[in-house]
Amino acid sequence: MTAVRTHPRQTHPRQVHPRQAHSRKPRHSHDDAPDTTDRFRRITALPDGPSKEALRQDVVRAWMPMAERLAGQFRNRGEAAEDLRQVAMLGLVKAVKGYDPDRGTAFESYAVPTVVGEVKRHFRDHLWGLHVPRRVQELRNRVRTAVQELTRTPDGRTPGVAEVAAHTGMSEDDVRAGMEALESYSTLSLDAELRGADDGYALVDTLGSPEPSYDRVVQREALKPCLAALPERERRILYLRFFCDETQGRIADRMGISQMHVSRLISRTCERLCDEVDDVDQVDDADQAAQADEVDQAAQAAQAEAEAA
Repeated sequence: MTAVRTHPRQTHPRQVHPRQAHSRKPRHSHDDAPDTTDRFRRITALPDGPSKEALRQDVVRAWMPMAERLAGQFRNRGEAAEDLRQVAMLGLVKAVKGYDPDRGTAFESYAVPTVVGEVKRHFRDHLWGLHVPRRVQELRNRVRTAVQELTRTPDGRTPGVAEVAAHTGMSEDDVRAGMEALESYSTLSLDAELRGADDGYALVDTLGSPEPSYDRVVQREALKPCLAALPERERRILYLRFFCDETQGRIADRMGISQMHVSRLISRTCERLCDEVDDVDQVDDADQAAQADEVDQAAQAAQAEAEAA
């Protein structure tokens, strides 16, 4: 058998072009990642009390530059820089309090998602002009990212619903919901001047106001059957008083009764009409409630039959 001699592989130092050396981005300096391992060990060993709390505050102060750096990543999003800084510090305090060095992970690996999550939670809970479900907020973020990526194409045009759906794998309905949520982050003031209006015409000017005549129509329709059921004398007295605008004295002369009697009849009849209208409203409410109960029972029965099938 012939032995084959192998020569050791010669390695040469990699040559880096001067332009490539200058174009490389410097790595993160980690100036905001101090070594606080010993202090965390001491915090774990100490009982609850002033000493433990003072040591925690010392660790928080040491990691404050990291929290400020993370807060800076969310600037120019409609929130003041100082408010973002305060929220990031709150997340840092929570991270220091919840970190367990015995788990074997570095504090930075635990603190970064905690601080970032606190800032994102602040945006979600406090900066939305309208209450939007969390699922829709997530759809909004995916749609926004996809639109930004697709807009970087050479033509630079805004992508449509179908393009965003194909790019993200989302359904077109979810894409539409996300696009609608893009406009729900901030609200438009009612005093804002409409686009193209030169005379100060604002959005509030396009809104309607309550129409009192609608209530008057409802009241008249409710009174019609009650008036028809009145005796002829009471109905005529009400007609002369409220439709012909005659005084009680003239009505008394026409009817051949005293003015005091006319006054009592008007008061008693009006009170009776009010009670009857109130009774009708209560009956209508009761009927609506009964109908709603019947609908609920029918729906439950249908659901039970479907589950049994």
